[in-house]
Amino acid sequence: AASHTRATRRLACMEGRVPVGVVLALCCSLTAASQTCAFALPPSSLCGLPARSLQGEVNKGEGLFSSRTASSSIGSVLSGRRGITTKGFLGSVPSALGHLGGARGGLLRKSLRGGGQQISSLRSTASSTAAMSATLHTLKFDNSFIRDLPGDPVSEYDKVKGNKPRQVEKSAYSLVLPTAVKDPKLVSFSKECAALFDLPEEECKKQEFADILAGNKLFEGSEPMAMCYGGHQFGNWAGQLGDGRAMSLGEVINSKGERWELQLKGAGPTPYSRTADGRAVLRSSVREYLCSEAMYHLGVPTTRALSLVLTGDEVIRDMFYDGNAKPEPGAVVCRVAPSFIRFGNFELPASRGDEETLLKLLDYTLQRDFPAISAKFSGADAYVELLKEVCRTTALMTAHWMRVGYVHGVMNTDNMSILGLTIDYGPYGWVDNYDPEWTPNTTDGMRGRYKFGNQPGVSFWNLVRLANALYPAVKDVEPLQEALVEFEKAMTDNMSDMHRQKLGLAEWRGEEDEKLYAELCKCMEKQETDMTILFRKLGDLAVKEGGVDEGGMLDVLQDAFYKPLKESTEAEWKSWLSKYAKRVKEDDVSDAERRQAMNKANPKYVLRNFIAQQAIDAAADAGDFSLVQEVLEVMRRPYDEQSKEMEAKYFIKRPDWARTKPGCSALSCSS
Repeated sequence: AASHTRATRRLACMEGRVPVGVVLALCCSLTAASQTCAFALPPSSLCGLPARSLQGEVNKGEGLFSSRTASSSIGSVLSGRRGITTKGFLGSVPSALGHLGGARGGLLRKSLRGGGQQISSLRSTASSTAAMSATLHTLKFDNSFIRDLPGDPVSEYDKVKGNKPRQVEKSAYSLVLPTAVKDPKLVSFSKECAALFDLPEEECKKQEFADILAGNKLFEGSEPMAMCYGGHQFGNWAGQLGDGRAMSLGEVINSKGERWELQLKGAGPTPYSRTADGRAVLRSSVREYLCSEAMYHLGVPTTRALSLVLTGDEVIRDMFYDGNAKPEPGAVVCRVAPSFIRFGNFELPASRGDEETLLKLLDYTLQRDFPAISAKFSGADAYVELLKEVCRTTALMTAHWMRVGYVHGVMNTDNMSILGLTIDYGPYGWVDNYDPEWTPNTTDGMRGRYKFGNQPGVSFWNLVRLANALYPAVKDVEPLQEALVEFEKAMTDNMSDMHRQKLGLAEWRGEEDEKLYAELCKCMEKQETDMTILFRKLGDLAVKEGGVDEGGMLDVLQDAFYKPLKESTEAEWKSWLSKYAKRVKEDDVSDAERRQAMNKANPKYVLRNFIAQQAIDAAADAGDFSLVQEVLEVMRRPYDEQSKEMEAKYFIKRPDWARTKPGCSALSCSS
């Protein structure tokens, strides 16, 4: 009580002078009725959100985002307000594309994450094995998560408890075993992802590869485990969640000294499966597999997908929770990332008052995944620096989502990667006609918490939840507040540079260009305009060579409109095009140079829902997986001009039939 009083007085004095209005009220309540963590920091005033944001959507017991001092901050970057001229938002992508996609490369593409003599030995020999190819029997496992962190004392071999759902205390994981399937058959594998493990294509075509990645066999050195974590789901604390149908096979060190974790999704129940079966169906597995790789090739920070395997078993699912459950083909996806640690991994021990496990997990994460921080800082200072870095990388990831028109659909804190990677491809979707109000998730349809335009604000909300979890380790509010400011800075910088590159401008002129971008968004929303096609076609405008002809320029954009232009909207478009042409002419850049630059920022091909659904239908209805492979090939080169055949199939607006078709217009978390 005394601590609570002191903190409240201190926060009262601070209110009004925190740079972005971030004021957190310290709550030390230990009442059983509370669903927030015992040392929570629920927000009373945070960075302002878009006007159409989370108002009324956040759990009322935790407060709302309603900053008086910064009501235009986070939300405003969506429409181009408050821009700051920056460098390198997309310019840094190529260095990262080699492994992770996005601009995370410098931090994430480090040598080895983790300690121990075994790791040091591997590091010293990495250069001598750089040219070696691995086999399914020679992968070098170093399962540091199991070695260095406390685990569930219940053995996976316990026939009574084993994988039985239960509350797991004071543990970071539970050892588990995959459940064998009837008839594993490889549908597809990613050669780029296989290269991360030095696996040649011939190894991936072996039946043993399918057997292992379906869960019927294990790699030598594999130690399957499921992580224990919690999370806030749709704004409410959900308690223990954990890997309910995912299990890590272990961490592999490749010939470059990089650490990559293999994780099976759909390989059977774990202690965290609750009432579910731990399985996954083909439709959701195809979507996850294709999207993981599509995002990588788009340059968006993401987890990867190594393989898609058909199990030969049927799985019962009620796709829209309407009582119409039916059997569907089962499948398993092998996901890959340097780490699958989530915000929720820290939230759960904090909520339970388990400071010992929280500190061990924090120190482990810093040592393995953030060695640059752990080398310079220790204790509370290191935890604050970690939060700053996660703020920056989460902002970058979110800005990339906004750039390509991606909507995650279920941004719960247990679906937020500590590395700033897109994770858990569930009811996601791509914006067809530009609409900041759109969400693909039927579960979120009425509330719209996770709609396209809300994503920057929700990312920040989730980061505050992470700050809540770190408080028991930091034991001071102010440094956490200051760390959270990093998100607004990074989000504003990234969004400004993203807007600049999407418009093909040589430099960002702040308010002038912000207004230009905002007016374009209004035109797109009012007219029902395909976001992907519009920005791609915008690069085709001949402004300098062809002069300013609004009518001619509008003709170039016609393919992006879902309906014929009305007279009033046509006038608005011509007005905007006139302003845009005038602005472009002021840059010392030719049309050809501008087009080349814009085509690197504006993809021609994205994994629209109807494209993924066509591949799913062919696979599920006719056992034809050729479309899965064709779509994967197209998405490997999303910025390139491809054949006329591929353009006719995949560079098109959403067909009318897809407006209402399940899987195209609406999805659920059922998978």
